[in-house]
Amino acid sequence: MKKLLFLILLILSFLVGIFALSFGSVSVPLKDLLNYSSMDDYMKTIIFDLRLPRILAAFLVGMLLASSGNVVQIIFQNPLADPYIIGIAASATFGAVIAYLLNLPDFFFGISAFICCMLSTILIFRISKRGNKIEINTLLIVGITLSAFLAGFTSFAIYMIGEDSFRITVWLMGYLGNVSWKQILFLIFPLILSTTYFYTKRNELDVLMLGDEQAHAMGINISKLKFNLLIVSSFVVAYSVAFTGMIGFVGLIVPHIMRALVGPLNSKLIPFILLFGGLFLLICDTFGRIILSPVELPIGIITSILGAPFFLYLALKNRRRQ
Repeated sequence: MKKLLFLILLILSFLVGIFALSFGSVSVPLKDLLNYSSMDDYMKTIIFDLRLPRILAAFLVGMLLASSGNVVQIIFQNPLADPYIIGIAASATFGAVIAYLLNLPDFFFGISAFICCMLSTILIFRISKRGNKIEINTLLIVGITLSAFLAGFTSFAIYMIGEDSFRITVWLMGYLGNVSWKQILFLIFPLILSTTYFYTKRNELDVLMLGDEQAHAMGINISKLKFNLLIVSSFVVAYSVAFTGMIGFVGLIVPHIMRALVGPLNSKLIPFILLFGGLFLLICDTFGRIILSPVELPIGIITSILGAPFFLYLALKNRRRQ
């Protein structure tokens, strides 16, 4: 059953990718996609310089955000935890905007975002921790407060930018239209690094789901493990935000759906989360491109419309359980 589901997700990813290549403000017939030699230079530019990098970026960012969301939920033992909800992404946005104000090269967007993201993650982790446990209420309060605080500085920075403020505002909504092949390479590196690390820690993640006491009884250094996992998660979110802006709720929606279909074991769950995360964000971006064509709807708007009701559903479900 799981192999069939994985195959279905692969086929859907391929089909949605072909659909995304074909449709947009300029439609490209399927027969033209298959006949590269007869395609004119204008169509080649649309396909290979604009749409293909965007499709790959959507898939890569979806994988990054979904895998990070899964780990954050396990660390805080909270189904409502998400890099965007608890304030990690807001700090990454702040760092990226600062890099923009300083006119730094694209590569430093991710570095600046990561530094701010790492500092805020450590702050949230330290304040929310009491003994060996994370207080969920404190976590959410600190995350919301930090997000609001940094959002004020980010808004001030956008105001200071002046004429380019509209471009930054669109970026903050989550926008993939300016992605280049160079940025694709920048996104592949954190994906390989984070996926490798998360998968090597798959057994420890399974134990953390049983609770801190159980993990401690099995000889796991909980504080060190959670700290390292949070740093890698911050690295993932920072690079995603730096190049594509704020795309919320992917890390909340995807892990929950895949856990319901695949089960909680991370050895099997992680590959499914990566694949479905990429597919989910690719579908959202494609929908945003064609729904109001030729006007493009920022992808962050699509994920927020889908994610907000999902978050409310999880909150009410969690309340009933308690």
